[in-house]
Amino acid sequence: MRRVVVTGMGGITALGESWQEIKGNLKAGKTATRVMPEWSEFQGMNACLAAPILNHALENRWPRKKTRTMGTVSLYSVYATEKALADAGLLDDPILSSGRTGVAYGSSFGSTAPMTEFSELLFKKNLHKLTSTSYLKMMGHTTAVNTGLFFHVKGRIIPTSTACTSGSLALIYAAEAIRYGQQDVMIAGGAEEICPSMTAVFDVLYATSTSKDPSRAPRPYDANRDGLVLGEGATTLILEDYDRAKARGAKIYAEIVGIATNMDGNHVTQPSPETIEVMMRQALADAKLDPSAIGFVSGHGTATEFGDIVETAATHAVFGDGQPIHSMKSYFGHTLGACGALESWLGIEMMRDQWFAPTANLETVDDRCAPLHYVRGEGLILDTAYVMNNNYAFGGINTSLIFKRL
Repeated sequence: MRRVVVTGMGGITALGESWQEIKGNLKAGKTATRVMPEWSEFQGMNACLAAPILNHALENRWPRKKTRTMGTVSLYSVYATEKALADAGLLDDPILSSGRTGVAYGSSFGSTAPMTEFSELLFKKNLHKLTSTSYLKMMGHTTAVNTGLFFHVKGRIIPTSTACTSGSLALIYAAEAIRYGQQDVMIAGGAEEICPSMTAVFDVLYATSTSKDPSRAPRPYDANRDGLVLGEGATTLILEDYDRAKARGAKIYAEIVGIATNMDGNHVTQPSPETIEVMMRQALADAKLDPSAIGFVSGHGTATEFGDIVETAATHAVFGDGQPIHSMKSYFGHTLGACGALESWLGIEMMRDQWFAPTANLETVDDRCAPLHYVRGEGLILDTAYVMNNNYAFGGINTSLIFKRL
């Protein structure tokens, strides 16, 4: 098997577009949670908080001919990819169109705005709002397709529309494509756009925070948490064959040394600690590492009661007492299809900087959560060569990635 390394990273988030900007906000304890007064018109909606990206204006960044099939979620994915390719020094490289570069990308859904156009068709029997691009914007593989088209990629395409593991599963499949020689470079990541329909999905499950104070939610692992807050954004990682990256003198951020994914096969919305534990052990075995080698775990930490308890129980079963862990969703909200890629990016950057952010809003750890080291205060200064990033999704889909600092 070939070694897989990360040679470029880029993203757009509600707390910035560069690691230095994001790190400054994390150190200042600033979160992206906002009140969404426009959601008050939806009868029965309990949630009023979200973590939106403000003033992105990406529609005017490129010619309309290049963006006419893109909704907001695809604009995010293309923008994050543009930044990541530039970071890797591959933005105009012939490798993109050689057939040796592929795309693995996902979102939990496509853009949601075209749903209204199809609603007109179904409920009013009228096609007047439908256009030739309506479906292309909302299809489940819109981010993968539009990203590949924009950069003229001619290798394999791996769409991952698996809810909250869309971004992390894309990284896993991309790593496998390089490991086994199918591709030399992979564009991999995830994206999501905010829409009240997304919040409604969780609202009817009583999984959203009903707090009206944006400074108090979400609260992963906290005894007083009351649910998740949705966010949006995109992150792209450029994965590359190690030998190729070294030969061209690329900057290498990290190596992907362990990957694993499985499903619970049990319940569509309630995760199982047993299969999560198995998955983490599989990732460690893939990396040929003992659990003690993992200095930090980037947790999924959605601030839902059952989710936090199950996740920490499984983590404790593998690592034991005192394993350092945090949740980045406390700052960015739950970015759904983007979170696996976003949290991988941030985990790599923190490992390189030897500083890991605390979980925001975490005051009193729920005593039903396992006895881990829940990072609080000013964060954790830690020199470690390995970070694990874990994510979980509806359907009982579990993912784990282990990154090594190089």
